[in-house]
Amino acid sequence: MVVSSMLAAAANAENLYKPSSWSAMSADRKAMQVGDALTVVVYQSAESTNSAKSDSTKNTNLSGGISAGSINESGNLHVGGGYSGGGQVQRSERFVTQITVVVDEVLPNGDLHVSGRQQMHVNGEHSNIGVRGRVRPADITSDNEVLSSRVADAQIDYDGRGFVSRSAKPGVINRVFRFLGLG
Repeated sequence: MVVSSMLAAAANAENLYKPSSWSAMSADRKAMQVGDALTVVVYQSAESTNSAKSDSTKNTNLSGGISAGSINESGNLHVGGGYSGGGQVQRSERFVTQITVVVDEVLPNGDLHVSGRQQMHVNGEHSNIGVRGRVRPADITSDNEVLSSRVADAQIDYDGRGFVSRSAKPGVINRVFRFLGLG
């Protein structure tokens, strides 16, 4: 009889069901607590155009004469110059990737603080991507994804090194000419 009362005490409903670890069959699994994973879809696009134009013209006329007795001399000097210059810088960037981050903290208002890094090494190219910020649970899709434009206080870092990035930089001679204003 003692054994049957011990078994009855061990099979409590509270021990079998924990709402935080069970979801309905039709519910989607979304990041909700510390340690949960969430995919951030990074789509950043930026364009900028800067242009400048500068024109300058200067004309100086100087004339004079000397007349004394049988000497009658006159002279004219005309100095003129002009400058016309312009420049334009146009830049367009687009960055698209997906990175899975982890919930670091659940804030008092229910927002999730997330962060994550991804390192890739492909054919001699090394890429590091980092994302951190604050996500509202309402912005998480049913696929457990959030757009980077919906991440508050977002910090998105991208750094790449390798053959392609080295060859995209100007050489030493070009940098010297640019420093001297010749290139």
